[in-house]
Order: sequence, then C-alpha cells, then structure tokens
Amino acid sequence: MLIKLLEYANSTGFANLTGPQAIMIVIALILLYLGIVKKYEPLLLVPISFGMLLVNLPLGGIMDHPTADGNGGLFYYLYQGIELGIYPPLIFLGVGAFTDFGPLIANPMTLLLGAAAQFGIFFTFIGALLLGFTPLEAGSIGIIGGADGPTAIFVTSQLASHLLGPIAVAAYSYMALVPIIQPPIMKALTTKEERQIVMQQLRPVSKTERIVFPIVVIILTGLLLPAAVPLLGMLMFGNLLRECGVTERLSKGAQNELNNIVVIFLGLTVGAKASAEHFLTTETISIIVLGLIAFAVGTAAGVIMGKIMCKFSGGKINPLIGSAGVSAVPMAARVSQMVGKQYNPNNYLLMHAMGPNVAGVIGSAVAAGVFLAML
Repeated sequence: MLIKLLEYANSTGFANLTGPQAIMIVIALILLYLGIVKKYEPLLLVPISFGMLLVNLPLGGIMDHPTADGNGGLFYYLYQGIELGIYPPLIFLGVGAFTDFGPLIANPMTLLLGAAAQFGIFFTFIGALLLGFTPLEAGSIGIIGGADGPTAIFVTSQLASHLLGPIAVAAYSYMALVPIIQPPIMKALTTKEERQIVMQQLRPVSKTERIVFPIVVIILTGLLLPAAVPLLGMLMFGNLLRECGVTERLSKGAQNELNNIVVIFLGLTVGAKASAEHFLTTETISIIVLGLIAFAVGTAAGVIMGKIMCKFSGGKINPLIGSAGVSAVPMAARVSQMVGKQYNPNNYLLMHAMGPNVAGVIGSAVAAGVFLAML
C-alpha cells in the first residue's frame, strides 16, 4: 500500500513541478490579475494567461505532439489554426466588421499619422538585427511595434514560429498597457497649447463612400503587396459586410459569434506556447525590451508627425491624435481623447483619433506584408 501511495505521489504535478514552471505559473497569475482586476484587454489577456497557466502544469500534456501510440494534446490541434495562418485573418474579419472607417474617409490626411507610427516597426527591426537576431526573427520582433496582436502572431507564425510565445505575450501586454505607456510620451513631445487644440467636426461620410472604400483599398494594396492580402482582405471584407447594408446577419456573426470563438482558440493556444523552457530565456527578455522600444518609438513617431501636420495646418490639428496611429483599436484613440480632455474639457478627439487608429491597422498589415514579401 505504501509503495502504491509513493507511486501516486511521484505521478502528481507537485512532485514534477520545476522552478521555471513555478515562475511561469506566477507570471500567468499576474497576467490574469491584470486582465480580470485591472481590465487590461481582458478578452485577450485572460485566455492567453490561462493558456500559459495550463501549459506549465506538469504532466498535463496539453501541447503534446501526436505519437505512434496515441493522439496529441488538445491545444496541439487547436494550435494548427495559428500554424496554418487561419486565426489572425479571421480576427481581422471581425475587426473590419465592427470598425467605422468613416473618420479616415472624412480626413484622409490621417493616413500619414498611421503610416508614421509604423516607424517603430522598422526601427526595431534594425535594432534586433544589430543585437544578433536573424532577419526572420528581427521581422517578427519589429512587428510588435504595430501594437496589433493578430498581425504579430500572423507574421511570427510565418517567419519565426519558435518565438511566438514571447512575441505574442509582449504584443498583447503592450496593447493592454496603452493607457500607461503612451501618455508620458505624448506629454513629453507636445506643448500645453498643442494639447488644448480643439479640432473641427468631421464632415459626414456618404454610404457610397463607405461601400467603395474597402473595395478600392483591397484592390490597390492587394496589387501592390500581395503578401498582405490574407490580413487586409479579411479586414476589408468584414468592413464591407458592415457597410453594404444587405448582410447584417453576416456582419453581426463576424463581430460576435465567429470573433469570440476565434479569440478563445487563439488566446489559449498562444498562451500555451509560453512554456517555461521556451519563455524563461535571455532571448525572451530581449524581445520584451525591444517590443517596448518598438511601441514607444511608434507612438513618438505618430505624435511628431501630428506636430508637423499641426504646423502646416495652421494649428488646426491636435498632435495628440498621432499617438493613435499605433493601431491598438480603439484603446489608442481613447487615450488620445483622455489626454486631450485633461487639458481642455471641451476637447473631443475620439472620432478624430479613430482616423489614424484605423489607418494604423492598415499600416501594420502593410508592414507585415512587406516583411513577408522581403524575408
């Protein structure tokens, strides 16, 4: 009987728990706290952190590969949606279905703000190369600067899948921490007078413009950069479902049921890539630091472009909306509104900031296409 008890004790997770696994479990619990209590991107952070928790429980086998003697773990099969590049474009379908491109159509100049914010991607790509990462790894790390989780996952799964865990955690963590990271950068680069600028109301956008926009964008970008078609194609298709007026059921399905299911599968399996042996390395620390640099540089570049546009417009553009070009929809636009409101109670920058915000989504997808085409 004693031998049986000892055999059972040795077969439990307690007996097989390693120090690195215990550290990863603590990290997963911290991320769960941030998602649940602090409400930092909970729809993504909660599944990712729970997937991280599950994969670091010893002997669970949730990510085990199939063997000749049996099936693989549950998450191994769910992960094929990332491996095959399926989940991120489906997420973009949902994003397109609930995103209003009206502010961008009403003020096309905000495309420049979205484009400028992508500077962080290419700046960090060069920095990662200088630190010794391969071009494929550097491209995957740089894309964190777009502050767009699905894009980062899509690029990394194609270029450097072994880095998917730390890159996904870094990308979604910085998306969640937008309200903390961005304001100090925005305030440091702008004057009090610039932050107080009240922008004029945007012009109304016709239904025809809304329908034509996604069609024209995907034709032009698809011909210019075919590698971006999976992401941009689904983004524009989702938006067309929203705007055309005859596919309301499909639009709601893309926004709700489909999007929710894919987010659950993607979040759990991305988190499950953050096992102790792959995550607790100096390489991971470098990736997280570089990701922060990419995000900060992208924010700064957007604000600086906003200052340039403010000067050339005669003070009609509030440079704070440039920070929204990093793509984290709609959190970055809300931060622009929040900071602007602090300095002028009559400031309503949300809709103006949504222009560069959705331009940033397009910009990060284009940057992803550039990396996939070149690397």
